[in-house]
Amino acid sequence: MRSAIEESDAERDARALAIAGWVNLKNVRYFAHRIARISIPLAMEDRWCDAFGFTRTSDDEARRIREFPWVPALAFLAEARTNIPFVDLLRLHDFLISDRAALDTIPIKERSLEIFGDEKRLDLMQGCSLFRAGRLDLTRDLRCELIGVPLAWKRGPAAAAHQPLIVIENAATWHSYCRWNSKHAHFSAVIYGDGNRFADGIRYLADIFAELGGTRPIFYFGDLDPPGLLIPQEASARATALGFPRVDPHLESYATLLRIGTNREQPWEGEPASSTLCDWLGELGHAAQQIFAARKRLAQEHLGWDVLCRVDYLAPRQAKQCEIQPIIPPASKSSE
Repeated sequence: MRSAIEESDAERDARALAIAGWVNLKNVRYFAHRIARISIPLAMEDRWCDAFGFTRTSDDEARRIREFPWVPALAFLAEARTNIPFVDLLRLHDFLISDRAALDTIPIKERSLEIFGDEKRLDLMQGCSLFRAGRLDLTRDLRCELIGVPLAWKRGPAAAAHQPLIVIENAATWHSYCRWNSKHAHFSAVIYGDGNRFADGIRYLADIFAELGGTRPIFYFGDLDPPGLLIPQEASARATALGFPRVDPHLESYATLLRIGTNREQPWEGEPASSTLCDWLGELGHAAQQIFAARKRLAQEHLGWDVLCRVDYLAPRQAKQCEIQPIIPPASKSSE
């Protein structure tokens, strides 16, 4: 797994190459700061080859790819342009002609090491034309899958053993919720969602539930911006597909964030929210939609330790009866 520093350096370098025209970048929807795919413009291929000594695909190799009697799963290579060397395609072919029906599905890096002798090769290839819709499929054809990062979490006090659990999007707020929960015993566990990694690692809920002694309702609290609402909804769909409870918004947290965040919104420069994205918030959806319509967002860190110490925001409530004025966190740091 790469460190945050390595990821930041790689992203910076990719954006520098894009500015210079060497590559094209496609960002993740709603995540303007995250890169989904990097491609080399056709007009730049010769420049790349000259600069880095790459070997151009010869007419002879292209002909070999077109004329080779590929296994049916790779039959599209007779007409498709892939930029994958013939030797790599042949390794895939050799794997695909084996009896795969008896193979267990394993992590992508393990399968990549088996096929190519390089655990990272398939990770790099999965974004290319080989894996477009109707072509190769990781699970069906290669019997492997992407493995999300395990979920970090902290068990609540014994008094909260049978209470719901909550997932917190960002690290600072997760730390404050863990600290608050250790005194107030409201959640059986506080999970660190780590942004989009929560949806990717949803399978690890099984381990958490096993440790807790059974399933629990799952609540979520994240940033009030399009990614912050998209993440739990995608996670919820994956959770229910695996037989887990759905992921619901922790309305008390979101309602408090809306109250204390008045006039503290930050500009949102990403893709506009869809018309139905805020429906997940139920009774709070309209208030969130108004913020998004103004091209603004609210960071969940507004609901930090100082506020948690002073607001009984987790108490059961009726939203329509909740008319609390905005809370101004004190300037000084409170003691634990």
